[in-house]
Amino acid sequence: MDAVLVINADLGPLHRVTVQHAIRMLCRQVAEIHEAEPDRVIGVFPMPRVVRLVRFVVTRWRFSSGPAWSRAGVLRRDHRCCAYCGGPASTIDHILPRSRGGRNTWRNTTAACYACNQRKGDRTPTEAGMPLRREPVNPGWAALAGR
Repeated sequence: MDAVLVINADLGPLHRVTVQHAIRMLCRQVAEIHEAEPDRVIGVFPMPRVVRLVRFVVTRWRFSSGPAWSRAGVLRRDHRCCAYCGGPASTIDHILPRSRGGRNTWRNTTAACYACNQRKGDRTPTEAGMPLRREPVNPGWAALAGR
């Protein structure tokens, strides 16, 4: 087993860490063993499967407005599908071009193939006569986590 589940003090799952990281957490006494593998030890500690944090850690980031914008996130959100022609996308297009004040936000960017991105150029989709097949949305954590 190469990963150990870390759970919060209220028993809610947080993430996975390596066995070495889990042992360091146990040595620093920030976590305790919640579940261990039988008959296996590492030094004085049983081989952990699950460690529980001693103090509760606030995870507000999980309930925030969503993940931060990124190029990889836009491609994942749009399933690498061009918003203009439906073909495979490899670039990011700004709906309101950056030269006109468009920003890197979830609602202003969409995945596009190279040809459509070049054809649209420094214009809005309406000006270029290229309607969007779908409106961009702000994705949630779960939408970007799914592969």
